[in-house]
Amino acid sequence: MATLDRTDLRMLAVLQSEGRITNAELAERVSLSPSACLRRLQRLEGEVITGYAAQIDPQAVGLGLQAFVRVQLTKHESAAIEGFVEHVNGWDEVVACHALTGDMDYLLHVYVADLKDFSRFLLDHLLNAAGVADVNSSFVLRTVKRSPSLPLTQLER
Repeated sequence: MATLDRTDLRMLAVLQSEGRITNAELAERVSLSPSACLRRLQRLEGEVITGYAAQIDPQAVGLGLQAFVRVQLTKHESAAIEGFVEHVNGWDEVVACHALTGDMDYLLHVYVADLKDFSRFLLDHLLNAAGVADVNSSFVLRTVKRSPSLPLTQLER
């Protein structure tokens, strides 16, 4: 784990919300000289920052249906798990997959165009994947909060 001071955390907080900010603007926002800011930024990019990306409105690009799909596997041997993970990594519709504790093994976050597209994903991919015992889907009616940012303010305490 990287050692982060208050200035590092402030830099990361700014970058999470404004990834395209210039170094000069970032330096001013965190009260550093541009050269000191750039050195810190380069260190953070090597240790903490995993990349920069544009945030895209799913509706604007035709991905109007969002679902969370809970998956239970028939077996929990490493070969079965590796096979399922390999399938998931090949499905573009799945934007996130989490291994869980409890009665279900995985939670998939899925984006598709509509219910017909979801049905195709479910029938052609997920239910055909070897080792899948049970699937339970929930569709998103409305997103109340969506943030790609981590709660860095908690770390300053």
